[in-house]
Amino acid sequence: MIDLIDKIDKQLFHFLNGMHADWLDIVMDYGSEKYAWMPLYLLLFYYVIRQHKKEAWMILLGVTLTILLADQVASTLMKPYLTRLRPSWEPELRGVVHLVDGYRGGKFGFPSSHAANTFGVATFLWLIYRPGWIVWLFAWAGFVSYSRIYLGVHYPGDILGGAIIGMCIGWIMFRLTKLLIDVVRRRV
Repeated sequence: MIDLIDKIDKQLFHFLNGMHADWLDIVMDYGSEKYAWMPLYLLLFYYVIRQHKKEAWMILLGVTLTILLADQVASTLMKPYLTRLRPSWEPELRGVVHLVDGYRGGKFGFPSSHAANTFGVATFLWLIYRPGWIVWLFAWAGFVSYSRIYLGVHYPGDILGGAIIGMCIGWIMFRLTKLLIDVVRRRV
């Protein structure tokens, strides 16, 4: 069963990574950079402060801890122990994987930290503000995650694993943040 899942994951990777164009290389490389999204982060920061005033610090703390936990669970706790090679490092795929500017990422790719971080933030903020425009953060998370496949540094399974981790951590941090808000409100 594991072999079948791995085979499907690699076939899907080849299909998605194979859909490339020169002009998209720049877009996907840029979309994968965390600093490229600084305007979005500043907009979200402003939105949280405007919506929550005195309680904004608790929401921002929740977002920060979501990113920190998602990133550390994926990068520090899981990748070094699961040791699944990225497609860009897979010897059998050398010369077949479309890479942009020779970028290969770190050696191991499961789970994707980009997916964990972005889907964690999207989930956390969606739970705080649903329904509404914030659902578009899932499109952002999807784009960032797809860019990692496009760049040749993640299999779709890496993305799915990271997204699940991020969404779980986003949900946990939402519950803890709501608890913190309730405690602070009772003391005021």
